[in-house]
Amino acid sequence: MNGILPRRECEFQLLRYVPDAVRNEFVNIGVILREPGSRHAEVRFTRDWRRVRCLHPDADLASLEGMESELRLHGEPEVRLMRMLADSLSLTVQMTEPKGYVAESLPAGIEELMKLYVEPPPKERMLRLSGRGAIHGRMRTEFEHAGVWDLLRKRIAASEYTRAGDPLRIDVGYRPNGLIRMFHAVSLDQGLETAKVLAFSAASLRAGVERVEKAQLELTAVVEPAARVGATDEDPDRLDQYRFGVETMEENQIRVLTTSDMGRVAETARRELHV
Repeated sequence: MNGILPRRECEFQLLRYVPDAVRNEFVNIGVILREPGSRHAEVRFTRDWRRVRCLHPDADLASLEGMESELRLHGEPEVRLMRMLADSLSLTVQMTEPKGYVAESLPAGIEELMKLYVEPPPKERMLRLSGRGAIHGRMRTEFEHAGVWDLLRKRIAASEYTRAGDPLRIDVGYRPNGLIRMFHAVSLDQGLETAKVLAFSAASLRAGVERVEKAQLELTAVVEPAARVGATDEDPDRLDQYRFGVETMEENQIRVLTTSDMGRVAETARRELHV
């Protein structure tokens, strides 16, 4: 025995976002990996939707993220997956033909395939994952580690609770008993627009949740730690801006946490959702 794990014969398919079937421009957004004949499949979608937005600024990201959760909760054979894609997004998402792949395990294989076909190169990823995107990525990572990401509501339309035309979408939320918890990534690094929008919307959002859901709303903004964005005594202007953003949200009854708190937040969600 040399300690080398036997590799498995698998097959994979890429999921492609194709907004215009005539032009046939696409972005790879995910991977499905399974062992032949197995009903179980590993499914992974990208966490960085900026390439999709570049191709199609009006892409329905909520539907795409919802599809990932649905597929991950209900691993099905190819025919079922194709039917789900057709029913959900018509030709907007396409699946490639199966190809063979040898992997140590399904989780390891899907990591390899995501790096090969879906995720941007490391340098590009480092440039892109900043601001709100970086915060949202940390939120998702911690919720996934706690096993609750697929159970959360995503991109919650504020217009459901305020009024038609409200463009705000809260990143994620869930309902434990008579309380609704919502979490929104707010970057204080390059401006305070997101913080001010959330503060302005908080009262009407809270009132709408009480009216529609008959529940209290706990709204949480997740921000960068002050030191990470240079908000220190060495840069008093940046520190004042950071404090202004935090205090503006807190004055409007928004709980403010940093990305460092997300492990604890995700663990609370795991207990409350009985995972």
